[in-house]
Amino acid sequence: MIILVHDNQKVVKLYSSNTSQKVDYDRKKSLTNILFDVAELFPEELVIWVCRDYEESVDFECLDSVFHHRLIMASYSVSGKYAISKRIGYVEQKPYTNVPSTVCFPTWLMSSDVGGVHAEILNEIKGSEHKETNLELALTSLAKQAMPKGLLCYSEPALLKIPNGQMFKEKMASTYQLFKFVKQHYKFAWTMNLLACFILFENKLPLLSFFKSLFVRALPQEIDLSRIDVRSRRKEIQKKEIDVIIPTLGREECLYDVLKDLSNQSVLPKNVIIVEQNPEVDSKTGLHYLTNENWPFEIKHHFTHQTGACNARNIAIGLVESEWSFLADDDIRFESDLIEKAFEVLDKYGDNALNLLCLQPNEKQSYFLTTQTDIFGSGTSIMKSSLFKEVDFDMAFEFGFGEDSDFGMQIRKQGTDVLFIPDIKIIHLKAPIGGFRTKVKKQWENEIVQPKPSPTIMLFAKKHFNKYQVNGYKYVLFVKFYKNQGIKYPWRYVKQMNKQWNSSMMWAQKIQLKNETFMTKG
Repeated sequence: MIILVHDNQKVVKLYSSNTSQKVDYDRKKSLTNILFDVAELFPEELVIWVCRDYEESVDFECLDSVFHHRLIMASYSVSGKYAISKRIGYVEQKPYTNVPSTVCFPTWLMSSDVGGVHAEILNEIKGSEHKETNLELALTSLAKQAMPKGLLCYSEPALLKIPNGQMFKEKMASTYQLFKFVKQHYKFAWTMNLLACFILFENKLPLLSFFKSLFVRALPQEIDLSRIDVRSRRKEIQKKEIDVIIPTLGREECLYDVLKDLSNQSVLPKNVIIVEQNPEVDSKTGLHYLTNENWPFEIKHHFTHQTGACNARNIAIGLVESEWSFLADDDIRFESDLIEKAFEVLDKYGDNALNLLCLQPNEKQSYFLTTQTDIFGSGTSIMKSSLFKEVDFDMAFEFGFGEDSDFGMQIRKQGTDVLFIPDIKIIHLKAPIGGFRTKVKKQWENEIVQPKPSPTIMLFAKKHFNKYQVNGYKYVLFVKFYKNQGIKYPWRYVKQMNKQWNSSMMWAQKIQLKNETFMTKG
């Protein structure tokens, strides 16, 4: 391990942890250049950077656990602030820019306070013309480029022993740095959008920063990390035991095919938990094959007249016994080695939640890299069952949109990353039968001003976005929807959309409060 100690301007110390021997370096070079030089000199070492204010607080004992394989980059900002301001939320509404400080969380926002990456990563991307001399900006830019290519990037509080918020120095994130970063890493339209958000939401006109950024070139994206071997030192799998959760409604034939696919698995599930829904008062189960046929696993069958995927999955969660759970739909098909391959990936990456590739029939695969993802599929994911102690499907989303995305965010906020796995494929038939037999009437259907976006989508934003992300989402929604509606006079359109937006905010709060009251009484 090589430790680079700096004061945000220059290197203060550079030494090897194995021998405590000092490492020579060119004092005329920038922090960023010295970091890459070190990686070239010590290609098999983990490279740690730390501001000298926190050198004595680094938890060296945890480093082996944090960097448990080579495709990990992690840092921690003691103040919770970065060189790129939170206004990046105007441009990006993915979870990576709204970082909690108390848990390990996926993000490409990197801090120069403390962090690390394996030298092999730096050597692989050295050719990407990374010329930023400011260390924190360079690290953030590096992570933003490499994260979609398979580098796993985190904010990791375990790197330091000090309590959050102590002995930190305030950081100033300049407006120009923000515009420059957006110009480097996003399409040009997003630079324009950023300027528009400053004008609309802050009554500011940062023309100098905007115009200066126009002369900044976009960074190249040719990064290949496929040669780096991933072998996690974490052992998350104690038992190769898995339960399968399947909510179902009116899809007896499709569910039968799913059970047959599960029966043919090279690693069989221990339990298959089926929550069958039928809203008709006098109805009974239609799944006679559950008892008429022999199955190589135990089937736990729960029948209920209450419809709703959130409720059904929460019922199933309470019946889980195994160390791992496969959240499945009742109209999917998959190969006989799905569970076996999933365990191989879990062992390889040392992760606790996987989102598997899901395609519709005849849909072609377009992405082939294992990466961190902001998506969570409630019918195509495998996760550690112990996570259910802290998370469930929020009933406020029942019969709406966003319950699976919300569930994924709950997992991330507990310190668990979700990885997209492109090598394990599920075919989602999108069966036309089943589903809701009667249209579920929304509470706001009779409103004169119809909410936009859907109140459950707004609820997701209220729960998981910061104010800049909410406003950024609002701006993009207004712009995109303009061409799809009848009002063409801009000011009249904005006035009407603001009414619909406020209606959505109101209903989001209502359904959230209603659910919280119900849960309290329950």
